[in-house]
Order: sequence, then C-alpha cells, then structure tokens
Amino acid sequence: MSPGVYALPPDSRVQDAIEAAGGLMPDAAPEQINLAAPLSDGAQVNVPHTATSGRTTGGRININTATAAELETLPGIGPTTAQKIVEYRLQYGPFRTIQDIQNVPGIGPATFAKIQDYITVGP
Repeated sequence: MSPGVYALPPDSRVQDAIEAAGGLMPDAAPEQINLAAPLSDGAQVNVPHTATSGRTTGGRININTATAAELETLPGIGPTTAQKIVEYRLQYGPFRTIQDIQNVPGIGPATFAKIQDYITVGP
C-alpha cells in the first residue's frame, strides 16, 4: 500500500481506496475494518497490522487500534456501538484524545464515564 492522496468517485468505498493505493500489505488485518464503508471527502483510511493489538501493556484498550471484539469488552459497549467506533475511526481517522470517543453516536457522558479508565489513544 502506498500512502498518499487519491481522487476517487463520490460513491467509493474503503475497498476502492485500498485498491487505488496498491492493495494491502502482507501483514494487514482487513478483518478489523469495514471494507464496504462509504468514503467521504477527506476521509483517511487506516488499515491495522496483524501485530497491532488494541490492548496496551498497561491493560487499557487503545481505541485507535482495537478491534470491534476488543471494544466490546468495555463496560456498556455492545457489538453495535463497537462497530460504530471502528467505522467512526475509519471515516474520521484516529482519536486524538479519549474524550473524542464521545463524538461516536451512542457514546454520551454516561457511557464515557464507565469506560474512561479503561481506554487510551496511545501506546
């Protein structure tokens, strides 16, 4: 895969962007992203590597690299919300702060209060 900016038709999907960039790297983990997700103007596609784990050495879950299954281990996060987190990350890029997770539909102050001690955005 060659990082860069690619012009794609308006109805393009994540899979189209990956193909335009030359395909997946050998250690890519495409099962961790939604290849059928629609792209918006300015979207950034990040494909995790198989060596990437959502769990850090401190036991917190890195919300920028975690799989949907890993996100589901957080209190109050079910399959639907976990998938929304992954899709949000795909569409808007990595979270800059843990508070940014509240931009994901379905995660408000109450849910954030339950998960804030268990998540991180860095190593």
